[in-house]
Formats: sequence, structure tokens, C-alpha cells
Amino acid sequence: MPKMGLFDRLKHGLSRSREAMNELFYMGGEVDEEFWENLEDTLVMGDMGAEVAMKVTDDLREEAARKNLKTAPQLREALAKRLAQEFAPVERDPFTDLPSVVLFVGINGAGKTTTVGKLAGDAHRHGKSVLIGGADTFRAAAIEQLEVWGTRVDVPVITRERGADPASVCYDVVDTAEKQGAQLVLIDTAGRLHTSPELMRELAKIVNVTRKRSSYPVSVVLVIDATTGQNGLLQAKEFNDALDVDGLIVTKLDGTAKGGIAVAISHQLNLPIYRIGVGEGAEDFQSFDALSFCRALVGENEGNR
Repeated sequence: MPKMGLFDRLKHGLSRSREAMNELFYMGGEVDEEFWENLEDTLVMGDMGAEVAMKVTDDLREEAARKNLKTAPQLREALAKRLAQEFAPVERDPFTDLPSVVLFVGINGAGKTTTVGKLAGDAHRHGKSVLIGGADTFRAAAIEQLEVWGTRVDVPVITRERGADPASVCYDVVDTAEKQGAQLVLIDTAGRLHTSPELMRELAKIVNVTRKRSSYPVSVVLVIDATTGQNGLLQAKEFNDALDVDGLIVTKLDGTAKGGIAVAISHQLNLPIYRIGVGEGAEDFQSFDALSFCRALVGENEGNR
């Protein structure tokens, strides 16, 4: 099998989310009232939310009338471009604009630790000086998992024994990074239930201590599992309210037919998406480009521009 390019990997990863779109655009060339109703329904069913679905459908309908768009390729491209406008723009990428400290937050199972490992490996391969911090001191397995990743990608890991204060771990990590001149510091925190105020307060303390100690810019990045759908949106709201999140990483997009949740979260919370995961491999973890994502989501070829 030939090696897939980035866009092909994105299309492959979003194939389940695209099934309903393909059905919608498999039409006999008739752009009628039923088509527009079905488009709106398809966007809602893809977890984009009713507000985005209605607005995008209305705008596309008006554009189709104005520009006489009738064919499936024309409508797909117009839809991809319109959907891309719903994403909050990335003003600063904390993984490339260095030096930088990034705190990863999210519920257990969202893929935080794997995300930290993949990002550390990528930065290290590109010649950057990277340090991983393990502030999840609740679970012994979390520390071990991070250390396995550190060995695999040849990046040092700083952590403490189980039960240590996570905020003091973050303090030590930042202290070491500044002394050693590390450019990128990636800190994994314990999975928090967004429904537990006590745990969220503890996480807020970790964020505050890190921000106070660090002379580097500190970003709080929420890792969301796309397969959680609308529940992911609820999580994102709670974390954002408690921590003033800077941006998102959306994982496991290949495991859901509702990839539109990425649109809903970015739009509703006005948060940029920095990276997305569309498969297991390191190459399946990509920088987020709104237009490429939307083209893959609606079944557009990247070359159709």
C-alpha cells in the first residue's frame, strides 16, 4: 500500500464521519428544498449543533442561488469553505512558538499521555530541546506510561513519587526547564472528572502555580476524545469555565461518525484547535488546518480549489 500523504490520512481518519455526507451528495443533480433540509439534518446529526447547522445551511443556500452552484463538487467545496469559517483561528501555536510550557488537561481516557508522548517525539525529531513533566501523581501507571514514552522518544521525564503534590511537581519541572534552557515543556496532569468541583479547584491551583513560576508563556490545552460527542462539549465548557483554556486537541476522530463535534466545540467556546488525532500512528497526529479538515469531512478533494 502506498504511503498516504497528510490529507489522505485525514480523509481516511474521517471516513466514518463522511458517510452521511456522501449519501447526501449522491443526488440526481436536483438542489431542491429537500436537499437543504437534508443538509441541515446531516450537520445536526454530525454533532455540529443546531445553531451552526442552520446558519451554515442558510448561508450556503444563499451562495448557491447567487453563484448558481448546482453540482455536488461545487456544493461540497462551498460547504467546506463555509464550515471552515466556524473554527476559532489559532493566534499562537504553543507547540511551535517557543519557548513554551503546555499543561494538558482533560478527563481520563481522552488520550492526554499519548498526546504528550507524540508531541514530545515530534519536537525532538525537529531538533527542539524538550522536557516532559508528570504531574499525574495519583496513578502509578500514569507515571510509568509517561516514562515509557520518554524512553521511546528520547525525551527526559521529570516526575515524583505517587501521592506527591502535583503543583510542586509542575514548579520543579518549570524550574529545571529554565535552568537547562529547554524550549518546550509538556506537562501531563491527572484525568479530572469535569463534574467534580473539588478536583477542578485542584487543577486550577496547578495552573496558577505554573503560571506564576514560569518565565515562559504557559498554555492550558484541553484534550477531548471525539467519540464522546456532545458530552465532550459539556466537558469543554466545564474545563474552560474553571481554567480559562487556551485551546484544544481533539483525539480519536477516526473512531466516530460525529467528527462535527470539533466544529461545535471550537465555535461555541471560541477556542482554537491545535492538533487532531485521526488514527494510531504518529503520522495520524496532525496540526489542525480548518479548511483541510472540512474538505475531508464533506468529501472534498484537497486539489479542488
